[in-house]
This record gives sequence, structure tokens and C-alpha cells, in this order.
Amino acid sequence: MSKTLFDKVWDKHVVRKIEGGPDVLFIDRHLIHEVTSPVAFLGLKTRGIKVLYPERTFATADHNTPTINQHLPVADPLSANQLKALEANSKEYGISHWGLGHQKNGIVHVVGPEYGITQPGATIVCGDSHTSTHGAFGAIAFGIGTSEVEMVLSTQCIMQPKPKKMRITINGTLSRGVTPKDVALFIISKLTTSGATGYFVEYAGEVFEKMSMEGRMTVCNLSIEMGARGGMIAPDETTFNYIQGREFTPKGAAWDKAMEYWKTLKTDADAVFDKELAYNASEIEPMITYGTNPGMGIGISNQIPDAEQVEGGVETYEKSLNYMGFNEGDSMIGKPVDYVFVGSCTNGRIEDFRAFASVVKGRQKAENVTVWLVPGSHIVESQIKEEGILDILTEAGFTLRQPGCSACLAMNDDKIPAGKYAVSTSNRNFEGRQGPGSRTMLASPLVAAAAAVTGKVTDPRELMEELVG
Repeated sequence: MSKTLFDKVWDKHVVRKIEGGPDVLFIDRHLIHEVTSPVAFLGLKTRGIKVLYPERTFATADHNTPTINQHLPVADPLSANQLKALEANSKEYGISHWGLGHQKNGIVHVVGPEYGITQPGATIVCGDSHTSTHGAFGAIAFGIGTSEVEMVLSTQCIMQPKPKKMRITINGTLSRGVTPKDVALFIISKLTTSGATGYFVEYAGEVFEKMSMEGRMTVCNLSIEMGARGGMIAPDETTFNYIQGREFTPKGAAWDKAMEYWKTLKTDADAVFDKELAYNASEIEPMITYGTNPGMGIGISNQIPDAEQVEGGVETYEKSLNYMGFNEGDSMIGKPVDYVFVGSCTNGRIEDFRAFASVVKGRQKAENVTVWLVPGSHIVESQIKEEGILDILTEAGFTLRQPGCSACLAMNDDKIPAGKYAVSTSNRNFEGRQGPGSRTMLASPLVAAAAAVTGKVTDPRELMEELVG
């Protein structure tokens, strides 16, 4: 029987099928951080249970970590306690722990791929919704809740109903200035934040085949924002070249054996999906959000649509625009910007900083804008320095911060003040997501760079054309 890529990976990991209920699924890799794991470990201690396979679990601190002066004690008591709890629990149960100050420390969904923990055909979970990032490697990866974290720690399995299957195909060539972030925001704007609910998505077509691994991770990262359980892309030479030689990937004969399996991980030609969608790359331009969910996005040259053009209630739509201080029919171009954030598990990789630097090179930071540039890991931080990107940033008046989740969410010191506008390369623009009362516009690193040097929402293609000229 013909199978999709998703079927092949899922079915291989089913330990037991429960009639009329969920599947018991074996988990290859379990990633944990300081926020969702403490209660799970408390559950283990209360029941006197050990971690079944500690070598399959990897811990890193990221959500609550400061992004400056990481050599100093963490000032916030709650954050400090959560970080200490992760370290103590990891030590007690024999789990690898990459805490603050460790050379491997960084955002969980950045360091996992960097060290080869993420591999094709694997099942990967974490107590974090953006675990879908790892699907870029042809893995089944999804976020889980605290009780499920406890379940995986104690049994290395999880009970999950098998999602339906959706394929999104985009063919053609992306236009100048259009990045993987724009591709993802474009898809979400078409589907809305609930359009893929109940589905696991496979991304296919020329656009994804041509993407770098960093770009694929960005797209899969945002799968959850259209309601999908996760997203994945079939592994290919780009995938294999990225992971070969990394610390936790197979070596020698084991690599050859793994490759035999990994090369089978693609959807059969006549496999059937529950839903199919197709778009052309020419439809996509640099994107920006104007509302309070990731589905409220438009091409940067367009106007904010009228309520009648948008799915959902008029009252909810107007509430969102009122929160943002925008109006129907407004152009996003020229909107004032107070903060710019480049980073997060969506856009905190080296490719994102290369893109940002390509626009700001030879220019100066706008005086009215506070800019936070936060690498996703120490590897990215080192690459920024080694490639001369730090010199470009410094000359333009920018400062590089230290790795962490930073202003993606208001769980650390990097908070956007109430009423202020931020162009952010992160994944969510909910009310208060980046700080109580903050107003977030999601965009790519190129759009963020354009805002950082002009102090307002600017089409990055205009600055890119100046550079070419």
C-alpha cells in the first residue's frame, strides 16, 4: 500500500494501537527546557519512577535566560529557580544538561539540529509548541504538555491520535527579497490560524526543495501557527549534507546504514493525502502582520483588508486592529517602529543574520529604534563573528546579545514596553506576547533590517535595489 512520508515515519514508531483510541508512539528524542519540565520531574519523584532512557533526553536552558551578562547570577527569582531545577533534575536522572554558560547552550530548537540530535525519520517531542521545527529533517516532531513530558520521561512513549495528512505544494521561483519566513507567513495568511487543525503537513515542491536547512526549519517552525500538529519536508542531499559529521549523527558503517533508510523517506508517487493545497511562488512578496495572530498578514505593499474580506467575526477583527492602533485600508509602509527583534527558534540562525547584515551594511541604525539581535546558540554567535557579520553590525551601530529565546515571549528581561511597536522575526504576535501591551508585527530578517535602519516599516526591496545600484 502506498504511503506518505508521514505514514512511513509514524507507522514505524507505533508500539501499540488502541482500538477506537490513540496510538502508543515510541519517541526517539526528547528535548526539555526549564519551563515545562519541573512539574514533570516532580511527578516522577512523587511516584518513585526513574527516567527510562536518559540518553534519549537532552536539556537546555533558553526561555528564561538573560541575553546580556550571562556570567552574572540570574536576577529574576522565578527564572533562577527554574534554571536551578533543570540543572538539579538533569543531574539526578543522568540527563545531558546544557545550562547557562555551557558552550552548547542555546534555544532548544536551534541546538538540537546543530548537534545532530535531530535526524530524518525520528520522532521528536518537547514541551514547546515550536518543536515542529525539527520536521524540516523529515522527522515527526511536535510539542507536548507537562503531563506528556512526564509520560515520555518514564516510558519513552506517548499516546497520540494519528493526525490527518495535508500536503502544501509551492512551485516556481521566489522573487527577490522573499525569504522562507515570508513563505510561511503567506501560507498562514491563506489558511488562517486554524486552517490546518487536525493535520500533519508535508511541504513539497520546488520552493522547498531549493531551500536551505535553515529556511526549511523556519517554515516547519511556523506550522503550529496555522493549527497543524506539525510539518515536515522529505530529506534529501541538502539534509544529509547538513547533518553529516555532527556530534550525535551516526558515523562510519552506522552512517551508511542510516542513509539506506533515510533515502526511503519520501512520499510514494500515488500516496493519498486528506487535503492538498498548491500555490505559485510568484504570488509571494515580503510579508508583515498587522493584527494579533500570525494569520493576519499581508504582502508589505498591500493595505490592511476590510473586515468583510477576512474570515472570522467583525467584532474580533476590529478589536485586533484597535489593539494595534491600525485601521482598515491602512498601508503598512511607513508605520512607526520602536523596537526590532531578530532571533528566536524561528529566525535565530546564521542565515538570518546574514540576511539582516546584507541590508544594514553601509547604513546606520535609526536613532528612534531599539534593536535586539539575539543568536539562537553559541555556534551561531561564533559564526557571526567569524564571518565578519559582527563588524558590519557594529559599524552600523548595532550590538549583538547572547543566545536565548529573548523577546520572542515575555519570560525574561527582553520585554517590549506597553504601546510600543516591534518588528519581530519571532513566531507569535498575540496580545502581550512580547510584553504586556506590546504591539508586534511579524516579519522576515530582511524586513526587520529595513525597519532597523529607517525607523519605520519599509519594503526591504527598495533598500536592496539601492545596494545593487
